Amino acid sequence: MRDNHSQSSADTAYRSASSAFECSSDPAETISFQGAPGAYSDLACRRVFPMMMTLPCSQFEDAFAAAREGRARLAMIPIENSVAGRVADIHHLMPDSDLHIIGEHFERVSHHLLALPGASLTTIRTVRSHVHALSQCRKLIRSLGITPVVAADTAGSAAEVAARGDPSIAAIASELAGQIYGLVSLQENIEDAEHNTTRFLIMSREPKRPARGTPTVTTFLFRVRNVPAALYKALGGFATNSVNMTKLESYMVGGAFAATQFYADVEAHPEDRPLTLALEELAFFSRELKILGVYPAHPLRIAASARDAD
Repeated sequence: MRDNHSQSSADTAYRSASSAFECSSDPAETISFQGAPGAYSDLACRRVFPMMMTLPCSQFEDAFAAAREGRARLAMIPIENSVAGRVADIHHLMPDSDLHIIGEHFERVSHHLLALPGASLTTIRTVRSHVHALSQCRKLIRSLGITPVVAADTAGSAAEVAARGDPSIAAIASELAGQIYGLVSLQENIEDAEHNTTRFLIMSREPKRPARGTPTVTTFLFRVRNVPAALYKALGGFATNSVNMTKLESYMVGGAFAATQFYADVEAHPEDRPLTLALEELAFFSRELKILGVYPAHPLRIAASARDAD
């Protein structure tokens, strides 16, 4: 089931937050994100940059534009989730955003069942949230026998519950959303998978590379030539130079089935000789190569790499 009422509640939340932002925010101390106030992206912004003002944007394009046009110094963009996979459209928007990746953040997703004060598990009949949040909490929804309703986003659903004033309606969203919209958490950590984590990229108008010798991630896009074994040959340099590639994804370009662009993450600094040589070999077999960012590896990534090495 899908309900458009939550979209209007989310829009109201965007407008209200945007008005407050325009009155009180310094762009140099502002970070933009996609979603209503209280979204998980908002939570990630506050976690990493607790002294900055967060700027909610209704679309990913708006969050990119806010940073590009100087209304925000940074943007916090979700790129993938350990349960739901990659976030749609981000790979298409990043190359033309005129922004650079300067950091990454891994945010553990802790879903809360939010409702009006006075509501209880016995009064709840329906629960609203983003389709991914609903699918990530199937066990609880089934055990309570409540009806899931797909909405635009998690925080917008919380805003809707607060606006409707109906104790039979609940939302799945963050604890922060409950605090913002005056809701109570009937149950916390209701996600099915304990590893539910979203990876975010921190974007800026200016590149900011870490010093060589520190754990580093380099993210780039490339498109290989249309010749046999081009991808195999293009990636050979990473193997021969012992460069660890942690992500390689392909996606269609311009609606052409024969035109494929690749998105990759490697754990290396481009000024280090192994990656320099690997990128040179990649460029030889590619029609296009663009580095999107060189940034410090998150502690969670470093710890995971150390465990894998043992």
